[in-house]
Amino acid sequence: MQSKKMKDKEILRSGNLCEEPEGTADPPKKHQDCFMRDTCLQTDICPMVLVQKILSGKRKILILWFLSNKVLRFNEIKRKMPDVTQKMLTTQLRNLEDDHLIYRHVYPTVPPKVEYELSPLGKKIIPILEMMHQFGAIYLDHYMKEDWEIDNKLGDGEICS
Repeated sequence: MQSKKMKDKEILRSGNLCEEPEGTADPPKKHQDCFMRDTCLQTDICPMVLVQKILSGKRKILILWFLSNKVLRFNEIKRKMPDVTQKMLTTQLRNLEDDHLIYRHVYPTVPPKVEYELSPLGKKIIPILEMMHQFGAIYLDHYMKEDWEIDNKLGDGEICS
């Protein structure tokens, strides 16, 4: 039996996201209550759910943020997130590559040189990341200015760059 993630990826790769379910001219019932139903493509996979699936995972948003302004090598990304294990970072980078949000360039040198950068599709998320950064700044300013230093919610080592 095919896993849910594999089935979702197969649907994405096949390009069938925008097709109506076979044998129906009306939108699927799940779209009737959607507040975006007037502008939604009414696909089998809700675009919002799809984005959540693509971006969910440990540190994916931060990885994309770090890559939004320059090409980085693995160790440069790792230095920006010292509390993340090498295995976890490798897994997240591979997932982002599988989802076509980043490119991985391997140079035939000894030792191997590997660089990561946003793909053209990945670059389309930069405005969203910038809005998230602005929201975080507003939130800090209005709700957490004093509590932030006390609670230290980010932990040591995480930087904004």
